[in-house]
Amino acid sequence: MGVDRRKFVKFAGLSALGLAVNPPIKVLASEETYESAAGTSACSGSCLTCRPAHPPENATRWAMVVDLKTCREHPECNACIEACHVSHNVPDFPNPKDEIKWIWKEHFGHAFHETDHNYLSEHLKHSNALLLCNHCDNPACVKVCPTNATWKRKEDGIVMMDWHRCIGCRYCIAACPYGSRSFNYREPKEFFAENGRKLQADFPTRTKGVVEKCTLCEERLARGLWPSCVEACPYNCMTLGDLDNPDDPIRQIMHDKFTIRRKPGLGTQPQVYYII
Repeated sequence: MGVDRRKFVKFAGLSALGLAVNPPIKVLASEETYESAAGTSACSGSCLTCRPAHPPENATRWAMVVDLKTCREHPECNACIEACHVSHNVPDFPNPKDEIKWIWKEHFGHAFHETDHNYLSEHLKHSNALLLCNHCDNPACVKVCPTNATWKRKEDGIVMMDWHRCIGCRYCIAACPYGSRSFNYREPKEFFAENGRKLQADFPTRTKGVVEKCTLCEERLARGLWPSCVEACPYNCMTLGDLDNPDDPIRQIMHDKFTIRRKPGLGTQPQVYYII
């Protein structure tokens, strides 16, 4: 059956209008099939939504970028915090003195007091920043630990912890300028028993008297999975990559977006970068 010429021209015109309103990438590619690795023609890799399906293998320097601009648009969302704390058996003690945190939110002015000033935009001044261990290149916590319970891995730069070696001296807490470490004043297992929360069997629970913190989900990276926080965020506010690899998408993000770090003047070289 032949195609009516007038109908064909009308259809072609509407199709062209649709492509003008919606970029071709949105019309022709779905979320499931979109190729996001650096170097594809679909995207330059400079946005956090363009994350590959799996983290890079054999990374030599992990770093994270947190998009606070997107995070501010969804102040009610705590999916990354919940995912991290559930997967790592982090107790939620109601008393602030007993607080254990691996990833948390803090007032922007407290987190980035060196960038705070009277003329800061109101939406930024009154917002919260998402914080975690910075996995510094020059970590102060490592230098003061008397038992080597905390150390920086040579192969990928993650600042690790061996909870069996920790003697609870808390030197690392005093040395860390970012407040990224917590001390177990109470037995974590008691919290889970009292509140009926299920323990995740594949991750060890810490004990009373030791320090703990984010380990960048090194157990997940070893299995080719993104950290819990990165995977759980419904708005793609976080991404992780190999800073030593010039072809890694995170390098393109940092090239195209202005980022800041917390307290860079201290010389610790934090490896968590923020788009504000």
